[in-house]
Amino acid sequence: MLGRCPVNIEAVRPMKYGVIADLDITEEMLRYFISKAKKVVSPRHRLIKPRVLVAVPSGITEVEKRAVKDSAEHAGAKEVLLVDEPLAAAIGVGLPVSDPCGNMIVDIGGGTTEVAVISLMGMVEHKSVRVGGDEMDEAIVQHMKRAYNLMIGSRTAENIKIEIGSVYQMSDEESYMEVKGRDLISGLPKSIKISSKEIRLALQEPVTSIVEAVRSILECCPPELASDLIERGIILSGGSALLRGLDKLISEETGLPAFVADDPLKAVANGTGIMLQEMDR
Repeated sequence: MLGRCPVNIEAVRPMKYGVIADLDITEEMLRYFISKAKKVVSPRHRLIKPRVLVAVPSGITEVEKRAVKDSAEHAGAKEVLLVDEPLAAAIGVGLPVSDPCGNMIVDIGGGTTEVAVISLMGMVEHKSVRVGGDEMDEAIVQHMKRAYNLMIGSRTAENIKIEIGSVYQMSDEESYMEVKGRDLISGLPKSIKISSKEIRLALQEPVTSIVEAVRSILECCPPELASDLIERGIILSGGSALLRGLDKLISEETGLPAFVADDPLKAVANGTGIMLQEMDR
């Protein structure tokens, strides 16, 4: 619906950069999710006030955490617990987080990138940067403006990223794609052809920020855990981890093996679900 609504409808994103952007809409969204979950659990769902576990970016402030708790409580939760996204992602991809060994997770979501070294169910080192899929989409939008005077929406930018986006040259042959948008000079619709090489250059800035965050965590990592990472490598999760060549680029820049998780899109959600089932433990 984004960018396609008539004047009497406004499409709103309640969450931006991993935090609440619109309190009222977030409450409505959570209320809908909670009521949907309650119907599955019990026919007398109106009487249930569930316990809710919310995964949040590791770098958010106490005020932002309080806003998340308040929203969930107003939406009908009895008890609200928070968990850091990197820990949830690590559990979701099946890392042995309770063992006394180093596990490194890089969770690249829409609004934030979470980098953490985890051992004994806790984060030894962690960093959260406000760079993710949204920032990459914006970089593509700005490139199209600068290079072609072509205005495109964020959905079109995302499609470009998915179709031909890459951060590492995978083969000698480049991919091409036709992009439609509005000419900023004439104001008329226009269509152009772009290559994967252009998009690779456009994505350079946000991708460099992610790589720098990974390197900075490795520099702070205790030596005992650093030695574990040589064997275990770095696991990438989150939707933007699917960007072609990102694992190869991180591996080349750090000298450690990097792997994309089996189901990177749902890693945090799956991990949060596992934690919620075993909260007592």
